[in-house]
Amino acid sequence: MDNKAFNGKPSKENRPQFPERAVITGGMPYGNKELHFGHVGGVFVFADAYARFLRDRIGKDNVIFVSGTDCYGSPIAESYRAKTASGEFEGSIEDFVRKNHESQKKTLDDYYISLDLFGASALGRAAEHHAKVSDALIRRLYENGQLEKITTSQFFDEKAGVFLNGRQVVGKCPVMGCQSDKAYADECSLGHQYMPSALIDPKSTLTGETPVMKDVVNWYFRLTDHTDLLNEYVEKIKQQPNVRQLVSKTIGEFLEPPVIHIKRELMPEYEKIKGTLAHHTLENDEKKPSFTICFDTLNDRDAACELLAHAGIRFRTGKTLVPFRLTGNIEWGVKAPALEGLDGLTVWVWPESLWAPISFTVAYLEKQGRSIDEWKDFWCSKKAQVYQFIGSDNIYFYGVAQTAMFAALQSGEIGCEIPDGELQQTTLVANHHILFLNKKASSSGDIKPPMAAELLEHYTPEQLRMHWLSLGLGRGSVSFQPKPYDPDAKAEDSDPVVKEGFLLSNVYNRLVRSCFYCAQKYYDGFLPSGAPDKDIIDESENAILEYERFMYKFEFHRVTYVLDSYIRKANKLWAKNMNEADKNNDEALRRQTLINAFHYVRTAAVLLHPLAPKGTEMVREYLGFDEDFWSWEHIFEGMDYFCKGEHKLKFLEPRVDFFTRHPSQFADNQAD
Repeated sequence: MDNKAFNGKPSKENRPQFPERAVITGGMPYGNKELHFGHVGGVFVFADAYARFLRDRIGKDNVIFVSGTDCYGSPIAESYRAKTASGEFEGSIEDFVRKNHESQKKTLDDYYISLDLFGASALGRAAEHHAKVSDALIRRLYENGQLEKITTSQFFDEKAGVFLNGRQVVGKCPVMGCQSDKAYADECSLGHQYMPSALIDPKSTLTGETPVMKDVVNWYFRLTDHTDLLNEYVEKIKQQPNVRQLVSKTIGEFLEPPVIHIKRELMPEYEKIKGTLAHHTLENDEKKPSFTICFDTLNDRDAACELLAHAGIRFRTGKTLVPFRLTGNIEWGVKAPALEGLDGLTVWVWPESLWAPISFTVAYLEKQGRSIDEWKDFWCSKKAQVYQFIGSDNIYFYGVAQTAMFAALQSGEIGCEIPDGELQQTTLVANHHILFLNKKASSSGDIKPPMAAELLEHYTPEQLRMHWLSLGLGRGSVSFQPKPYDPDAKAEDSDPVVKEGFLLSNVYNRLVRSCFYCAQKYYDGFLPSGAPDKDIIDESENAILEYERFMYKFEFHRVTYVLDSYIRKANKLWAKNMNEADKNNDEALRRQTLINAFHYVRTAAVLLHPLAPKGTEMVREYLGFDEDFWSWEHIFEGMDYFCKGEHKLKFLEPRVDFFTRHPSQFADNQAD
């Protein structure tokens, strides 16, 4: 997108361009538990708002919104083992993920997350398609010379007599500066990758013993061969106004040369063995607690790690590209293709979760009775775009590994045999952490976050949607502080979560109700015809254009600011002019004020539709218009455009609300 479209004041001649077709994905939750608030409030609400916006903006048939339960991998296998051992669950592992999948789907439905398909990588037709896509993609990478066999040492619990999967080993992350509260066999909870041998102080979760290492052979993607491509990609997305700096900055951190950081007090020990290390350079900034040694290749660095460990010198590795593992020997996983006689492997959960949205797109198209080959029109066409909403922890996988793998896949048997080429690179929308009571929330940490379903005992879905969208998670980590869960909250304190919801239940709701009751009282329930005042039209157009620009850039907090200002001004003008009309019995002013107010109601309803879908659908129903009401083809039109002659509104009974508070809030007597 040309940055010129974002220079100066928005105008009809200077608008962002959207694709002809789009796929929206939300990061897949693991199938080992219900959804906590971070899944919904940190990712899915944002993905849903954008999917709903694009349906209105480019047509619902041109938009596919998919996600699903991430069913495979060691987190699920370990949770299943632990729960069956404790007697908390009975049944197969497939039963276990199905139970959690159904729970996750219900929660998403309760929050009005409008997924076209919420699949499951191990269940039903989605699983069948996913197995085929996984097999085809790995074979294509192999045929293109992008895979290599690597022998590594895997943790083995001698007491239990078994190899340990990734989540059955816990230690300290070896990456310098990492603050992860959990580090597993080859990745920590913050997404850092490292070789298993680098994990600090590993322990088996099965026995608590220190495991030994045994050799295993797996397939790896040659990620380190794509440094130049990734550097070019970073420079490209830096120029895109709809890609957050967080994305390019995080990807760039992994493109640094392979380094090792050693505490300054260990310099004498390093000096004793530095001659045995491969060629390297020394960076010694006395202001830092560690010095850094930089190597020419990853193999040189890994060899140095072994020598340092043998000499008893503690160290941390820096972020850099390492071969990206595709397979493993965990039984619960997608079956990997047998290549070069290497059989019995399964696909590691992270790579297969990256292309799972393709599998879900195919499954959705089949379910709709559309050609499954149509997936290429959404994933491979330059006229389409895929938007992936993720948390910042996952940028490595989507921004580094996926970017390189998609580039490495040429047209062929996976079905991309169309004129404009291979899988297109996706647009990543990465949010910072949504904190809980000012601390990082983790289901495995000391602060247990509330489950998303629990919050609906205190708030309406639209209150929570509006609040989360307003937090500005694209700019930085923000704390979620619901009063019912805050032990430090006082009875007289207002609840910060409901402020944005009050814009709906107090301000906009009052305006809509007033318009209907006025039309019923003075115009027999008919919508008065006539054009709004020019300043009302101009203000509405400016709000629409600002909103569109902020939506393009995924600046949802600024979208809510536009709506707040627009709706509050409409409410003030209504109160001022209607008071004057009633005081002076001015019928002309009353009629024009009602025409203006309905224009505000119409515009606000369309702009609010992606954010607060239930209440705005009720507004449309009472206005008496069909689904064409939401289309941005008519975004600048007034109410007269949709009326065919005289237009009767649906009768609004007294005390009927389009937006309301949660029943538990009425006793709080909180002010607007």
